[in-house]
Amino acid sequence: MTEYPSLTRALAEALVDVLWFVEGCEDEQMDPDDAVKVLEGAAHVMGGLSADQRGELLDLLGEMAEEETDPDRRDFLEDFPEGFGLVDDPA
Repeated sequence: MTEYPSLTRALAEALVDVLWFVEGCEDEQMDPDDAVKVLEGAAHVMGGLSADQRGELLDLLGEMAEEETDPDRRDFLEDFPEGFGLVDDPA
């Protein structure tokens, strides 16, 4: 069993796992409308984080991306901040 350094890290890992699964689901596995609702709901919640909370989550996502050995999942983690509204879109 994995031991996490903090509850925040454990919850970030769980959130990423769920969103990674939902984003990768085929139409037969999950209704596309439901998948969009889940992804948009998560983005909405993250959009309401304070600057400090965003910073903490961004740091955790960066650590998780550095540690990730699966290239596709690493890409997902690296794109996560922009995709879920944690940072402004690049100009």
